[in-house]
Amino acid sequence: MKSGEHAIRGNWASLLLPIEADDAIEFRKLGVEIDILIDAKVDGIYSNGTAGEFHNQTEEEFDRIQLMLAERCQKAGMPFIIGACQPDPAIMLNRVRRAAVLQPAAIQVILPDWWPVTNEEAIDFLNRASDTANGIPLILYNPPHAKRVLSLPELGVVLANTPGVVGVKLADGGKDWYADARQHVHGVSLFVPGHHLATGVGEGVAAGSFSNVACLSPRGAQHWTELMQNDIGAALEIEQRICRFMDEHIVPFRQKFGYSNAALDKLLAAIGNWGPVGTRLRSPYRWIEQEEAEHLQTAAKTELPEIVI
Repeated sequence: MKSGEHAIRGNWASLLLPIEADDAIEFRKLGVEIDILIDAKVDGIYSNGTAGEFHNQTEEEFDRIQLMLAERCQKAGMPFIIGACQPDPAIMLNRVRRAAVLQPAAIQVILPDWWPVTNEEAIDFLNRASDTANGIPLILYNPPHAKRVLSLPELGVVLANTPGVVGVKLADGGKDWYADARQHVHGVSLFVPGHHLATGVGEGVAAGSFSNVACLSPRGAQHWTELMQNDIGAALEIEQRICRFMDEHIVPFRQKFGYSNAALDKLLAAIGNWGPVGTRLRSPYRWIEQEEAEHLQTAAKTELPEIVI
C-alpha cells in the first residue's frame, strides 16, 4: 500500500470531548465542535487521540462519536481519521473493524499496551489490524508514554513489514533525530508534535501533525501550516514563540502539578475559546480549572497573534 508519497498530510485537528459534571459526553456540543472545525477549513479532523480520551469511553460511546464525525465530515467533504486506539488489542481490532465501515481517510492505532510487544509481535498485530481495516490505511500512534516506544531503526524494520501502515505519529528530536529519520524511515507520512511542525517541514521529514496547536486555534494552526509552504523562515519564527508560550505557560502544569497531556490540550482549547469544549476530563483524571485558561488568554493573544485568531 505504501507509495512513497505523503498522501495524508497537513494540519489535523483533534476532536475533543465536551464532558459534563456527571461525566457524560455532551453530544450536542460535540456536534457544534465538529461544525466549527469544518468551518475552520483544517486539512482534516481526527478522533480518539489521547486528548480525545479514547482510553476512557465505552464501545457504545465510541460508535456514536465516530458516526457523528463521519456523517458531518462526509456531508461537508472534510477528510477525517478515526482513532481506533485501545490498550487491549482485541477491543482495538473490533474498533478497527467498525471504523472501517465509515470509510475514513485512515484509521489510527497504537501497539498493544499492557506488556511491551516485540518487533515481531508489533508486525503481526499491525498486519492483522490492516487486514481488519479492509483496505483503509493505518496510522501508527507511538508516543513517548507508550509501553513500547520504537526507535527509528526499529520503526524502519516494522514499517518495512507492514504495508498497510502509511503514517506514524511520534515525538521528534534534534538535528540527529531528523537525520536518523531520513535514514531509516521511508515511504510513510511522519507526523510530529504540532508545536514542532515548522521544524519538521523545514527538515523535509514531517508530512504534518495531529496538532496541539490546532487545540489552541484550529484556524490559526491552519494558516501557520500553509505559511510553511511559502515562507518557512517566518513559520519557524512563529514556532519559536509557540514553544516559548508552551514552556512558560502550559508545560508547568504537567511538570509541577502532574496533569496529563489531555488536560493540557483541553487547557489550550479553553485558552483559544473557539468552541464548546471546556477543560473537564473524565474521572479519574484531573483537569485544569477554566479560570486558569481565562488568565492565559491575554498572554496567548499577545504572544501568538498569528495563531490565536
